[in-house]
Amino acid sequence: MATSSVSKGCFVFKPNYKKRKISVPIEDYFDTKKNASEDSKLRFETYQLMWQQMKSETERLQEELNKNLFDSLIEFLQKSHCGLQKSSRDWGFQIKLREIPTAALVLGVNVTDHDSVFRSLTEVLQNTVTPHVVSLQAKDCPDMKHFLQKLISQLMNCCVDVKSNEEGSVHVTQKRTHYSMDLLFDWYKTVTQKAEPKLPSKKRTTCQWQSPPVVLVLKDMESFTTKVLQDFITVSSQHLHEFPLILIFGIATSPVIIHRLLPHAVSSLLCIELFQTLSCKEHLSSVLDKVLLTTQFPFKISEKVLQVLTNIFLYHDFSIQNFIKGLQLSLLEHFYSQPLSVLCCDLPEAKRRINFLSANQCENILRLPSFQRHVEKQTPEKQVALLTNERSLKEEAQSLLENLHAYHVNYFLALKCLHNFTSSLPKYPLGRQIRELYCACLERNIWHSKEYSSALQLLRMLAKDELMTMLQKCSSVFKSSSENQLDNTAKKIEEFLAQFQSLDDVKEEEDSSGSQAKGLQKTDLYHLQKSLLEMKELRRTNKKQTRFEVLREKVVDFIDCLVRDYLLPPETQPLHEVVYFSAANILREHLNAAPRIALHTALNNPYYYLKNEALKSEEGCIPNIAPDICIAYKLHLECSRLINLVDWSEAFATVVTAAEDIDAKAAPSEEMSEIIQYPFISSTLVQTHIKCNKKSNNEGFPILHVILITPFLYTGWFPPTLQ
Repeated sequence: MATSSVSKGCFVFKPNYKKRKISVPIEDYFDTKKNASEDSKLRFETYQLMWQQMKSETERLQEELNKNLFDSLIEFLQKSHCGLQKSSRDWGFQIKLREIPTAALVLGVNVTDHDSVFRSLTEVLQNTVTPHVVSLQAKDCPDMKHFLQKLISQLMNCCVDVKSNEEGSVHVTQKRTHYSMDLLFDWYKTVTQKAEPKLPSKKRTTCQWQSPPVVLVLKDMESFTTKVLQDFITVSSQHLHEFPLILIFGIATSPVIIHRLLPHAVSSLLCIELFQTLSCKEHLSSVLDKVLLTTQFPFKISEKVLQVLTNIFLYHDFSIQNFIKGLQLSLLEHFYSQPLSVLCCDLPEAKRRINFLSANQCENILRLPSFQRHVEKQTPEKQVALLTNERSLKEEAQSLLENLHAYHVNYFLALKCLHNFTSSLPKYPLGRQIRELYCACLERNIWHSKEYSSALQLLRMLAKDELMTMLQKCSSVFKSSSENQLDNTAKKIEEFLAQFQSLDDVKEEEDSSGSQAKGLQKTDLYHLQKSLLEMKELRRTNKKQTRFEVLREKVVDFIDCLVRDYLLPPETQPLHEVVYFSAANILREHLNAAPRIALHTALNNPYYYLKNEALKSEEGCIPNIAPDICIAYKLHLECSRLINLVDWSEAFATVVTAAEDIDAKAAPSEEMSEIIQYPFISSTLVQTHIKCNKKSNNEGFPILHVILITPFLYTGWFPPTLQ
């Protein structure tokens, strides 16, 4: 479409709305040139099914972990409100009536997880305690006016920010400037005089039926201004008899922040009770135990991937939600990049899918490094059958998947058993958390490490009660497992427990005490030291162990054999690539990317992200079809810190006009000059902070130089016009 105008201008043409953009199904993204296969849709469906199962499991776990906390909170709120409803003329009771019941909920520094906790808490409180639950954030309440506006609008269930021409909306907007505590009290009085809520009587007590309290949740209590909290608490405490208020403070750091924000005169008006959530590390261990350290989900991650996820968790945000998102990204990347991930499903379904594998998929199995190592260990006849006969290959693949499933069952049982023995040792040589032990076992043969040898030495020094406690924990692990694996191991542990209980330590203690009494007849220090040295030397020469020491040695040897038999690294198992995701570098690029490096890569090599074949170029070359900002950036890399703007502009024009029949040194027309200058100035302003210095050359003409500080990511802000 052409336009003509007397003056130059910018014309906007609206698109044709009849041409709708055709949406591409999500599963089609799995069918790329790199990973094209006939079962791309099946892989995507398998991914969706497995992720829904993992997501449901994590949500169920979150509800279980929050249940005790929510039950304690509900009990506190009900008792506090019932106490406010009682009437007494006692002076102490009247003083207490001015104290606002306050629950200090310490959630930890994982702020990104707080929203889900408060969302669940609000839902539970509305169903069990009161329908009047309000959640406020500090960013929405900079002063008392906005604080009351948000509070009353949520209680009245109306949006005060919507402007409309309707009468009702005009009435609300007119009242925006009149929000006050009196309006809040009048609203509550009006609500309580209405009919009782239509909720089951089993969920609320009698006192709550008469006048349900108002629960105010301050999600980020540390961020609220002191004056807002002071004014609201002071006024509310004087009207508790007519406006029963209960506060819940969401605290990320420490409860001491309450006394730092509020003076004693205000904090004394609060009846504070502390509630603590489960620590982030314990929550992470629970997620790992339910999602990764189980055969319920066949998908697994390698040691490097687990290390990336845990490092982001420990050194960045302590967020369980972000850890689960990273796990989801690993799952998605595994099904996207690995064609054989179609077999990453339940064992019966995987064996069924093997029967329908195509010739290309069979070739993919033969290319797996683990399967090639497995073939090399077979007899020559079987090697020929596996490499030439497709049916033999499928039967062998089914057998290997069964072995892989049995390996995981035994692996996780042995891992948890070893963790029960080593998690309470001094200085924790194999780690205090099971994820540390799991990473060590995934990385290498753990029995070759110095930490493992140190742990065995410490186990040989444990007392009887400590060993029995560890054996009982291991026995409970085997009993809780639904898989019928390691039956002999479970029986052996029960035998050890029975032998420990039947030990006759009394007689040995009497004999040892008698020998000590016989040998320690002198009471002076010299003879006492001499006798102790003689007894130590006698024990060293005799080397006679007690029954307990012999049994303890057997237990340690039993644990050592269990580790060496079942805690082999996953790389030793054939077809482990089907279920294990090991591309830690890809995961690190997405989750722990360095903005400066990513920006340099995008400007220096736009093909890396755009995947446009026309942008491919040799190193050191600048293609003229590259984006303008990329051309300007690569030109500035060739210069020193101080860049002459005129030379930079001429070099930019040379590169842009390189493929055209235009002489860059010839005098350009006004139109061509504008076409070249505008993209250069735009790209220069977007990619750099510019410091302009005017200098004069020998002829007296000013030359403009710029100092490039650093390129930054364009986020919608455009620098001011170059003066």
